[in-house]
Amino acid sequence: MRYLFVVVVISLLGWPVCAQQPDLLSGKFSPEKLKTVLIPQAQWTPFPKRDDRAGWAKADAAMMNAYLKKAESYLNYEWPYIPATKSLLIERTGDRDQYQAVSFQKREVLGTLLLAEIYENKGRFVDPIIDGVWSICEESFWGVPAHLPKSKAYAGLMDVSQPFVDLFAAETATYLAWVDYYLGDKLDAVSPQIRKRIYTETNNRIFQPLMTKPHGWMTKTANGRAPNNWNPWICSNWLNAVLLLEKDDDKRAANVARLLDVLDEFLNPYPQDGGCDEGPSYWGAAAASLYDNIAMLNLASNDAFAYVYADEKFRNMGRFIYRAQISDRYFLNFADADPQPGMAATMIYRYGKAINDPDMMRFGAYYRKPEDGTIGKFHYFRNFYALFMQDEFQKAAQGLPLPKDVWLPDLQVFVARDQAGTTDGFYVAAKGGHNDESHNHNDVGNYVVYYNGQPLLIDVGRGTYTAKTFSGKRYEIWYNCSDYHNLPTINGKTQPPGPQFKAAQVAHKAGGAFTQFDVDIAQAYPKDAGVTHWQRSVRLNRGKNVQVTDVISLEKADALTQHLMTCYPAEVQKPGKLLIHYQPAGTPAKDFVVTYNPAQLQASVEKVKLETPEDKGIITKWGDTIYRINLKAVSPKKSDKLMLSVAAE
Repeated sequence: MRYLFVVVVISLLGWPVCAQQPDLLSGKFSPEKLKTVLIPQAQWTPFPKRDDRAGWAKADAAMMNAYLKKAESYLNYEWPYIPATKSLLIERTGDRDQYQAVSFQKREVLGTLLLAEIYENKGRFVDPIIDGVWSICEESFWGVPAHLPKSKAYAGLMDVSQPFVDLFAAETATYLAWVDYYLGDKLDAVSPQIRKRIYTETNNRIFQPLMTKPHGWMTKTANGRAPNNWNPWICSNWLNAVLLLEKDDDKRAANVARLLDVLDEFLNPYPQDGGCDEGPSYWGAAAASLYDNIAMLNLASNDAFAYVYADEKFRNMGRFIYRAQISDRYFLNFADADPQPGMAATMIYRYGKAINDPDMMRFGAYYRKPEDGTIGKFHYFRNFYALFMQDEFQKAAQGLPLPKDVWLPDLQVFVARDQAGTTDGFYVAAKGGHNDESHNHNDVGNYVVYYNGQPLLIDVGRGTYTAKTFSGKRYEIWYNCSDYHNLPTINGKTQPPGPQFKAAQVAHKAGGAFTQFDVDIAQAYPKDAGVTHWQRSVRLNRGKNVQVTDVISLEKADALTQHLMTCYPAEVQKPGKLLIHYQPAGTPAKDFVVTYNPAQLQASVEKVKLETPEDKGIITKWGDTIYRINLKAVSPKKSDKLMLSVAAE
């Protein structure tokens, strides 16, 4: 049966991997051939139909009971209308959460009700589902106001005459498509207008715009930045919806062919090392969404796309998630990434199994947890895969790889820890790159230090998204700027945004007793900073300390300040010695010493005030405990060598 969780043939046979070729996805089948490869819509059963009770008997009972219990609390759910003034908040106050909270909950309720009706199959949830479908179809925009074009022509409200597809319009199509797939006969028994409305709205809002209009997320930007997670994430929902809803197999195949072209725009420029410049929290919608597309294509084509699992870039894209892990709770969070992202356990396990990576499978299994009826806000279709794999998944071995050294030469990120397979001791990571990465922070040369899997010197990451976050005012937000990273301010200048502000002379050395990352960050600063060279070395001396050495050459030396960010109080004990009072929740307090040359640098500590709407997310992630250490040059020199080390007291 096609919906059972199985290892693809390519993994079973251990076929050799290969380097990724351009147009890996769109180059395999011509549009004409693709139509013969895809299972016709009328014959396609990716998962058991609702009336296939023998098929649904194989679904995990604990999960289904949890969905049923949650759905019963929604039987009298009043489907809310979203007033125009909620949409206008994005322009009036910058708030995006009030609108999104209502919109996202409606879809989550609909998805939960559908799973409950599939399980119980008594019609008890059909009317609430119909109300949900109708309410969502009545919305002016399936997306969110934060994604509307920033122009007076919109001013916070959707132009319904010009539909376009954002992340959550595509997500909405997936919910409606699965309702149609599972409950089509029950909906028709009430009125044929319900399914007609589902297709008409989805065709007008999703299929037609995607087939006829360019969307910015489909390809690189004007300045050459490659597509980010929007590309595969939207495509995964486009794919679900068109495979399920489009009865015209010619149109269906044409949509899939177009979708494969779009996906290759994401995959072709992706680094060969698999590094995700958006970070682990966005990996779940970037590389993972690419996997979602391939998995669904295989369900729709008798594994015609299984060859992708042998591609080395695709495999590296999967492995990134455990290569970027610090500890069970913390992950490397350069740019807008979250330091403690949730892990989609079953999806990660499936991805690992598809590419025949036992470490990734154990990693995914590590994050399994008891079912509570929560379907998640996004990637709804992942729930159906999860339902039919629990016998295997619950018995799967668990473990965290925690590699000793990771080097991603394309992304220019290095990771090193004291010991492989354990969080004991120091962990250090640093980056090169450039300042036009996806979800960019101006952070070329930034590094982080953790100890025993807990933060010590941190990347603050992102706060709450507001209208300001993705606007021309992005770099007015303090945590996006280099002077609130572990970086220098040089002659009063910080790093600007732009692809030309980048790392140079990047190198990596790994030995048994140490690992070192070298990068020249001079080009990351503007010309008027007067930087000829700023050669930074970040070195882990295993079992001992972390050393940061900056060898500098300047055209002028008016002022220099090294910045360090931490989530613990810090104090200058004496010139040349600064203490960070490390005390993660539930662990004994321990002081760490930052040593530096007091003849060169003078230290001070300031607590960062968290008081803006954007700062709410910082408080959620770290608490009101962000401190900036400033090491100011006493007598700046044009040529100098600045050193500091971090060690336990």
